[in-house]
Amino acid sequence: MKEMGKQEAREAALADKSRAKAFGITPENVDEVIERRSHLLKSVLPAFNEFCETSLKIEPKKMLQVLWDLWLPLGIKLASQRQQLKRPLIQGILGGQGTGKTTTCKILSLILDQLGYRTVSLSLDDLYKTYSDRLLLTQQDPRLIWRGPPGTHDVDLGLNVLDQIRQLQSPVMVPRFDKSAFGGAGDRTNPEIVTNIDIVLFEGWFVGVRPINADVFDTAPPPILTDEDRAFARDINLRLQDYLPLWERLDSLIVLYPTDYRCSLEWRKQAEQQMIAAGKSGMSNAEIEKFVNYFWRSLHPELFIKPLVKDATAVDLVIEIHADHSFGEVYCDRT
Repeated sequence: MKEMGKQEAREAALADKSRAKAFGITPENVDEVIERRSHLLKSVLPAFNEFCETSLKIEPKKMLQVLWDLWLPLGIKLASQRQQLKRPLIQGILGGQGTGKTTTCKILSLILDQLGYRTVSLSLDDLYKTYSDRLLLTQQDPRLIWRGPPGTHDVDLGLNVLDQIRQLQSPVMVPRFDKSAFGGAGDRTNPEIVTNIDIVLFEGWFVGVRPINADVFDTAPPPILTDEDRAFARDINLRLQDYLPLWERLDSLIVLYPTDYRCSLEWRKQAEQQMIAAGKSGMSNAEIEKFVNYFWRSLHPELFIKPLVKDATAVDLVIEIHADHSFGEVYCDRT
């Protein structure tokens, strides 16, 4: 960065050992890494500034350090993985509500575009079953009152799309979902026709999450409190089995990991308050708590995400997120 001298940048890149390891930075290649990152920064800056101002409503200067420390090296890492694969890269991004999955995907797309790679974002939300199919699902299991938990997605649709992309088919019809349809219940909308895809950023609140031992639910944390709650959690855990073929298509998994999972409740409240302040409809605090607790009852972060981030065989990169949305440690293996 302009404000940083070469020696200072060199020392900063190597100072955080876990981050340096995650991004493959060594004393031998650090000068080359900084040189490449500097060139990339210059080329991506106009698009990045515009995104910060128009989409994030944030002054770009406030995000520059994150761009330099996290997003640029991450974009370079993904480009390198794509190059080595010799076929499209399917990058999983796991993160709960408010962890910044959408922002991360948008900024990575800007960076990868500058590196010459065509990127498409696919959300787990894009794979929801149709409105009519979900109505039938609710009749079969009235506990599935909201779309979101395992069982409300069309896994075969996801497999078909990812397999077409992996097999270099072009064009590919990427499914899209309109959350505003049917009074907020949501439904499929027109797919996006995309050609020559290099990298898929496949994000979602339980992308890559695997079933756990059912005995764990006997002593589960709140809001899993009643026998009914435990039965629901066990059933949802079983439904995760259906998603394993989808996770097998992932070449790599990044976890956006809040240092305290309860932050997602506060983040959701902040987001809804901003929507209401902007004149849009939003949920009350009581409605938000009911909504978030429903998701914690189905896949509790302490039970499913916490063990996952400690498993170096399942996760390739962990990015910690603090309560104020700032990024904390970045690591690939805690061992």
